Amino acid sequence: MSYRKAVQLACGLAGGSVALLAAAAVSHSRRKPAGEDRSGSGIPVLQAAQSWAGNTTLVPPATGQWDSNWDKREPPLIINSRKVDQETGEENLTSQLENYKAKASRHIFLIRHSQYNQNGQNDKERTLTALGREQAELTGQRLVSLGVNYDVLIHSSMTRARETAEIISRYIPGVEKVSCDLLREGAPIQPVPPISHWKPEAVQYHEDGARIEAAFRRYIHRAEAKQEKDSYEIIVCHANVIRYIVCRALQFPPEGWLRMCLNNGSITWLTIRPNGRVSLRTLGDSGFMPPDKLTRS
Repeated sequence: MSYRKAVQLACGLAGGSVALLAAAAVSHSRRKPAGEDRSGSGIPVLQAAQSWAGNTTLVPPATGQWDSNWDKREPPLIINSRKVDQETGEENLTSQLENYKAKASRHIFLIRHSQYNQNGQNDKERTLTALGREQAELTGQRLVSLGVNYDVLIHSSMTRARETAEIISRYIPGVEKVSCDLLREGAPIQPVPPISHWKPEAVQYHEDGARIEAAFRRYIHRAEAKQEKDSYEIIVCHANVIRYIVCRALQFPPEGWLRMCLNNGSITWLTIRPNGRVSLRTLGDSGFMPPDKLTRS
């Protein structure tokens, strides 16, 4: 299955079922053979929402030391040792490990949606403002100016992110667009230090946190071994989601996500190398916009 089709399948099956994701985040289910059960743990994106292997917490604690197997894709751990020929032993194991090693880098461009109408009564009414549409145009032009060939454009299913992605897509014709409910805005984890003017209920952190963590595990990882060339992927979503993803990708304490500010239409660029190293190339870059076009709401 191609990367794009896999993304479509995962997002389509997710279907915005936050309750199911939250349940998956705190339970361990035995993985069933392909085709046996597609309603539960057999869905990759729901497996991503499950708690860390051998750990009952949703997010692993930051230790200050780099965990090279943060995405659980280190070759020695993903290979099935039972496949090693008992006669050739180590030599055969080394050969198999080479087949599991990533060869390419993934470049992920996290785009915050443009300015939108905050007076809307529901998501459908929270459409982009005239300035927001201008911002999306400028972001699309900036992405084109980087001179790379994009592989896919994934966006949150919320109106403001979808409209931003539609405008950007005009500048990169032929690049497939994929909508994903996992990327919707929310409260990822209680921020430290707390702020007085924004205090979601504990249940919102519980539900949104599982979903946004699932988005992180679905999209932020090193390349698959079969990927031969570097990929360039665009994800249009929301400030809270992007800030949380950055903290998780860099293995910083995730509760620090609210200490960052991102302008509308800004570009955050993460690079994930074959060995699992992660680099933050830009954080909330909006220097390509004129000063009078900059907004944060």
